Amino acid sequence: MDNVLVIGIAGGTGSGKTTLMKNLIQRFGNVITVLSHDNYYKRQDHLSYEERCRTNYDEPAAFDTGLMVYHLSELRRGVAVDCPVYDFTVHNRSNETVRVEPNKVIVVEGILIFENQELRDLMDIKIFVDTDADIRLCRRIRRDVTKRGRTLESVLNQYQTTVKPMHEKYVEPSKKYANLVVLEGGKNLVALDMIMGRIQRHLDETE
Repeated sequence: MDNVLVIGIAGGTGSGKTTLMKNLIQRFGNVITVLSHDNYYKRQDHLSYEERCRTNYDEPAAFDTGLMVYHLSELRRGVAVDCPVYDFTVHNRSNETVRVEPNKVIVVEGILIFENQELRDLMDIKIFVDTDADIRLCRRIRRDVTKRGRTLESVLNQYQTTVKPMHEKYVEPSKKYANLVVLEGGKNLVALDMIMGRIQRHLDETE
């Protein structure tokens, strides 16, 4: 476990977590393994599509975080895991899995990853990406409409009924657990340089 650096990247929907993560991957390439909380939404075969559309996906109970804790523990031990794959177009976990290999650096990302203490305790560095709510909403609309086949009306309705209130209840309070708060995500070049420097030191120390 001493030769593995686990970095948690949390923050609200559309805050810039993915941009930050992509910049790290672009810089360090295949020494980084990514584990996304979004893939650990619970399977909902017992619900109809209409019922799945009405599910609150922004509260801790929507996730199988226990499985993610187990997988991250295994990766820290150097053991590969079969990560579930979530299909956002049907609001359910698919039957596919993706083989995730252990690495020197593991990035864990998601809106609620700091809410769970067991998951937090497996992280060496906790980063919270903090971005203005209006910007986050615009980014979410663009993503869900273009990449997830959603309608504008459904995105706005979900934002008003669950995303915003759950952000205020769970996501924003979890910022207190962060070691570093990054404004504007991957576009914050000063913070990005600091994070990259920390990763590089870890890689140099474990060669």
